Amino acid sequence: MGLKSLVIRIAASFIAHKIQRDRKNALKDQNSLMKLLVSKAKNTVFGVQHSFSGISNYADFKRNIPVRDYEDYRLFIEMIAEGKKSVVWPGVPKYFAKTSGTTSGVKYIPITKDSMPNHLNTARTALMNYFHLKKNAGIFNGKVIFLSGSPVLDMKGLVPAGRLSGIVYHEIPFWVKSSQLPSWDTNCTEDWEKKVEKIVEETRNEDLRLVSGIPPWVQMYFEKLLSVTGKKTVKEVFPNLSLFIYGGVNYEPYRTKLRELTGADIDTLETYPASEGFFAYQNDPADDGLLLNTNSGIFYEFIPADKLQNPEEHRIMLDSVRTGTDYALIVNSNAGLWGYIIGDIVRFKSINPYKILVTGRVDHYISAFGEHVISKEVEEAMTKTASKFKCSIVEFTVAPQINPPDNSEPYHEWFVEFGELPPDIKEFSSSLNEEMCRQNIYYNDLIKGKVLQNLKIRVLEKNAFRNYMKSIGKLGGQNKVPRLSNDRKIADILYRVNH
Repeated sequence: MGLKSLVIRIAASFIAHKIQRDRKNALKDQNSLMKLLVSKAKNTVFGVQHSFSGISNYADFKRNIPVRDYEDYRLFIEMIAEGKKSVVWPGVPKYFAKTSGTTSGVKYIPITKDSMPNHLNTARTALMNYFHLKKNAGIFNGKVIFLSGSPVLDMKGLVPAGRLSGIVYHEIPFWVKSSQLPSWDTNCTEDWEKKVEKIVEETRNEDLRLVSGIPPWVQMYFEKLLSVTGKKTVKEVFPNLSLFIYGGVNYEPYRTKLRELTGADIDTLETYPASEGFFAYQNDPADDGLLLNTNSGIFYEFIPADKLQNPEEHRIMLDSVRTGTDYALIVNSNAGLWGYIIGDIVRFKSINPYKILVTGRVDHYISAFGEHVISKEVEEAMTKTASKFKCSIVEFTVAPQINPPDNSEPYHEWFVEFGELPPDIKEFSSSLNEEMCRQNIYYNDLIKGKVLQNLKIRVLEKNAFRNYMKSIGKLGGQNKVPRLSNDRKIADILYRVNH
């Protein structure tokens, strides 16, 4: 055993024990964090405006700190950019993480000296816990690759700004950097297709053991790798590849295709990082629930997803959540976020320990007729149907067709790029519709009541979604296609780029 592997195994054992302690103390840690965060920020501009000095319990917290989205938060970001100190957190942010908003354009999320450990240490904790469980510390005896955004930073006022994955590139510890690919120059390539070509050339002859990235872009990398090397499977190129780390999208729709490309089953590790914080990670390979990160500078609140019209009335702490309910996630953190609704919907799979599933986005749903179909439902329906028909799905998205050209009843239109077509697309559509009726009772009622027709599938050509993402300037990196939307904006573009 090499020295690096030995050190990692010792550290992994220590961290695994800490995870157990944090699991037991989740509610206590959350209550302590609420008070600590308020105490540290009471003299900031935000803390003075919201009377932090008068907060002693959660009732005070809710009364003094309203729920807000980015538009409500923008004023404070501009104050920071103009050079004002201690606006939402003592001092000034170390970085701004740039992220795309659906209504706000580019959003700038602060990352402070105090909040950076949340991003780095949680990633380390997830990886070390995996090593502890799998005894696979030899990964770092070879190379690892992170398919991420460019690390080139610009400035938002006086603060360096860039994509979260690019920011993290600057902060990666030395013991990881010595094994990390791609090179700085390659990672700075903005054009995603050119970047993938360079990554393939840099990695094809390396001993690659770990890959991390968004599943559709890892798939693109694997396909290019096989095209260039002439090999049939990725394991032929990288025989020691043993771990795939992903986050941001549900893996299941990609599992079959990635398994086919890899040529073998490799371990997977799901994580839940975002610009606003690293919230959860998979601590048990046999359980798809993600362990909520309750002791890392973030105080969580939750609002039932069907009560968002009156958020203050229904806002709760971790001690009041229930399994099986969809909640909008609200964060307060040592990055200076307060009552901040990040836009994700989560569902608790268990409360002992607190494990979540990410079920969608606040703004990603279809409810043109009151059905309120969410991402998790369409993903599970597609995964089960594709498995039944033994076909593969490259990508898909769903939109309502409220006014069909033939003046018939409305329906949900599924835009699907197949890796391998099902034998009978009509049978596939019928089965998918039946599965959706099982997933969502309101959808089932609308179908039975003939308010909606059965869903319809529009089969797209190869690379349809890549062409779509390229057409809107979001090809590669951490960008992903929304699974569904309540309008036809994406559907109309997809139709145009495929005709």
